[in-house]
Amino acid sequence: MRRFSWTLMLLLLTPAMAATKMTVDQLKQTLTEMKQSGKSDEDVATRLKQVELTEELTHSAKTGLLQFLPGELSTEQILILQGRSAFLPPPAENVPTTAAPDATAQKAILGKASDYLNKTYDQLPAFTASKMISRYQDDVTNTSSSPGLTVNGPNSYVRLADADTERVETEKGVEKPGEKDKTNWGQNGQVSPPAPIPTLAALFQEASDGGKLTFERWQVVESKNVAVFTFAVDKKKSRYDVAYCCFPKTDTATGVATMGTFAPVPGEIQSVTSYRPFKKTVSYHGEFYVNPEDGSILRVITYAELKPTDYVHLEAVRTDYSPVVVDGKEYVLPLDTVTMNEVVPNGESNSIAYSVRHTLFNVTYANYQMRK
Repeated sequence: MRRFSWTLMLLLLTPAMAATKMTVDQLKQTLTEMKQSGKSDEDVATRLKQVELTEELTHSAKTGLLQFLPGELSTEQILILQGRSAFLPPPAENVPTTAAPDATAQKAILGKASDYLNKTYDQLPAFTASKMISRYQDDVTNTSSSPGLTVNGPNSYVRLADADTERVETEKGVEKPGEKDKTNWGQNGQVSPPAPIPTLAALFQEASDGGKLTFERWQVVESKNVAVFTFAVDKKKSRYDVAYCCFPKTDTATGVATMGTFAPVPGEIQSVTSYRPFKKTVSYHGEFYVNPEDGSILRVITYAELKPTDYVHLEAVRTDYSPVVVDGKEYVLPLDTVTMNEVVPNGESNSIAYSVRHTLFNVTYANYQMRK
């Protein structure tokens, strides 16, 4: 049931018109044929909007497709396809047929991961990095009469809504909070970017203590053969908060002053709308991708478990880590984070019908430097 819910989220992010399901190889063939036919950037972008991938579009595969794209519009759609595919099964060629490690070997791999987090990742020096947040979303034109399960209205195409770049600081592998965000989220028609998930060490500790870490498969991630372990953490042991700002709440009050020169009428009932944040500690499940050689974590995926009556129906987060050379020394640092969600921006999830919005946040880190 858990896997079904996230497959459903990906379907909700697919255009309303009949989508064409494709593997990555079929996508490459389609783009090759369109390039040979001299199709325009707009034509290629329109075709990509109608594609629903059946497997993950990896970073290396995406890079190989860029040569077939004639311009910015089609490039944007490839980035959206890559983000939407982040939680799909890997291509078959990325799943080795190597036998699963026995219980002793699995315990050894997890032991290396624990040592890596405690002795290496948690001891990382202070860095600065360039952080770019891109928001891709559809319109609030989707209506649902079955909370979190069915979208009755047309689902418009996902597209780039905004992008912002800032310089951030990290300490021991954790991004330090920046200046207080003064944006009027909710009132401006948008919800805030998601709150950070727990630290890598905290996630691994919760998954190890009560999360039932279980070997799932071997998988090739950027040329490395890694061990994928699944886990699930109960709410009672969770420190995972799903937090977004803000959602409208309408209250009624008697004798509330109105705009203008008129005084309130005794007994008059007025509607008062305020915008309030959504924050909830949830149970969650996910996957760790562990390099069996040194225990380094190369990817972590989390799926928050939310109720259909919540203002936030769905949230999935994937963070990828990769070796980065800073001042002549190699460190494994976060490079990309993808967050997908479904929210009820108008705050009426208890209504018979309500609007929903799907958002894809893509965060990329670059230009790491040692903090002076």
